Amino acid sequence: MAKNLFILNDPPYGTERSYNGLRLAGALARRDGEQVRIFLLGDAAACAKRGQQTPNGYYNLERMLKVAGRGGGEIGVCGTCMDARGITEDELADGTQRSTLEVLTDWVQWADRTLVF
Repeated sequence: MAKNLFILNDPPYGTERSYNGLRLAGALARRDGEQVRIFLLGDAAACAKRGQQTPNGYYNLERMLKVAGRGGGEIGVCGTCMDARGITEDELADGTQRSTLEVLTDWVQWADRTLVF
């Protein structure tokens, strides 16, 4: 089984880097033999905010995280980055969890591939 780690840095909207990273993570998560973990760092911590309201026909990163996390994929959100942006654990989307740099370090060692967006 291939182990893939995605590290996202950009905000959920305004650029498309997090969007494209989650598109690829979701595509891999749907394939047999692929395991996906996602770590949201910096402004990407806001990707995990619960209750995102986007216009019809526009992508929604909260929903995309759910797709990418299917099949047992883990999604960590940097706790320091959450604090700096005023995001509490109660505001995190389902399937995401407050995390640490130590966990990210473990995940980097776990991964066969690390992709940074």
